[in-house]
Amino acid sequence: MKNTLRQVFRPGKFLAGFIIFAFILLLTVLYPLFNPGDPLAMIGLNNFTKPGTYVSVYDSLNVNRTFVFKLPDAAEKRIGSKLFPEDRETIKDYLTRLGLPEDSIDIDDTHDLMALWWNNYDPANQIGKTIAERRAYTALDNKLAGIFVSEDLEVLQYDPGTDEYVRKKMVTENDYVNVGDVANTIWLPLGTDNFGADMLKKLVSAIGTSLLIGLIAGVVATMIGLLLGLLAGYLGGIADDVIMFFTNLFTVIPGFILLILISYSIDQSRRGATTVAIVIGLTSWVWTTRSVRAQVISLRNRDHVNLSKLSGHSLPRIVVGDILPYIASYVVMAFILQISSAILAEAGLSMLGLGPKTTDTATLGLVMEWSIMKSAAHISGAWWAYYPVIIVIALISFSLNLMNTGLDQIFNPQLRD
Repeated sequence: MKNTLRQVFRPGKFLAGFIIFAFILLLTVLYPLFNPGDPLAMIGLNNFTKPGTYVSVYDSLNVNRTFVFKLPDAAEKRIGSKLFPEDRETIKDYLTRLGLPEDSIDIDDTHDLMALWWNNYDPANQIGKTIAERRAYTALDNKLAGIFVSEDLEVLQYDPGTDEYVRKKMVTENDYVNVGDVANTIWLPLGTDNFGADMLKKLVSAIGTSLLIGLIAGVVATMIGLLLGLLAGYLGGIADDVIMFFTNLFTVIPGFILLILISYSIDQSRRGATTVAIVIGLTSWVWTTRSVRAQVISLRNRDHVNLSKLSGHSLPRIVVGDILPYIASYVVMAFILQISSAILAEAGLSMLGLGPKTTDTATLGLVMEWSIMKSAAHISGAWWAYYPVIIVIALISFSLNLMNTGLDQIFNPQLRD
C-alpha cells in the first residue's frame, strides 16, 4: 500500500492537482467553521456591494475615544475620493478641446489633473458645442472649488425630554477611531451579490454542493458504466450485442440534450441537488461502458482468467477477483473525469435555468446564473459576482484533469518514463 501511494504521488502533475483540489476541499470544510450561518442570508440591502471592510457609521460616532492624526496625504486622498470617474473624464474632455495633448493628461493622477484644471480653466472660454456642455463645465468648476472646503462636522442627538436636538460631539478632519473599538464591522472579501448575500460565504457553500453533485453523479455513472462494461466485455455474444445496442443508441443522442430534456421534465420544486446529480449520472455512463468493455475484452482470455474458469469459479468471482483488479486504476481515472464532467454539466444546466431548486441551496452554476443571467453583473461591472466562480470551476476541472494525467503516467505502460 505504501509503495502504491508513493507511486501515485510521485508524478508532479498528480501532486499539483491533488494540492489544488485538497485546498478547495479544505476551504469548504473549514471556512463555515469560522463564518457559520445561512450562506443565502441577505445581509445587505444594496445590490453588488463591492469587496472591502465595512464599519458601522452609527457605532463609529458612538466610540468614546478618538485619536488625532495628521497624515501628509490625507487631504489629497479625501479630494481624490470626491472626484468621481465621470468628473475626471469631463476635465480631460475640456482640456483636450482646449488644445492640450491627450497623452499629457493622466486622469488617475489627482494632483496633476487638478493643477491642469486650475491653470487652464477659464469661465470666459465658450468651450462646448451646446449650452448644456458649457454649463456642465461651470458646475464642475464649482464642485471642484467646494471639495477643498473642509469644515468640522457637528453631530446632533435628539433629546426626548426637551424635544430638541443637542450637540453630541464635533468631528474634525483629523479625528480617527480604531476599527477594533467599533461595535459592528464586517469584512466582505468578495462583497455581496445581487441578493445582498456574502459572496464568499455563498461561493464556499456552492463549491461544497457542486462537489457533492460531482461525487454522486460520478459514482452513478461509473458504477453503471463499470457494470455494463464488465458484462458486455466478459460475456460477449447476445449480452454484448444488447448492451452495445443501447450504448450506441445513447451515443448517437447528445448527452447534454438528453440531460436538458430529463431535467426539464422534472418539476423545479422536486429538482434538488441529489436529483440533478443522479440525472447527470444516468446520462454520463456511455463512454465509461465502452472503455471498460474494451479493457475487459483484452483480459477475458488471459491465462489466469481461463484457469479460474477451469476451476469452476462463478461469474461474479471471476469478474471481481480476476478482471476488476487489472482495470481498477482505469476505473479510478474514469471516476475522476466523471466528477469533473458532472460539475461542468451542472453549471451548464443551471445557466439554462434547469439546475437545482434555488430556495435552499447554491451551486457554482446557480451563482453564475443569478449573477449573469438574472442580474447582468458583467454589465454593471460587479466582477466579484462571477469571476471567482469561473476561476473556481476552472481550478476544480484543472486539478482533476491533472490528477487523471498523473495517474495515467503511472498505470499506462506506454507513458512511463
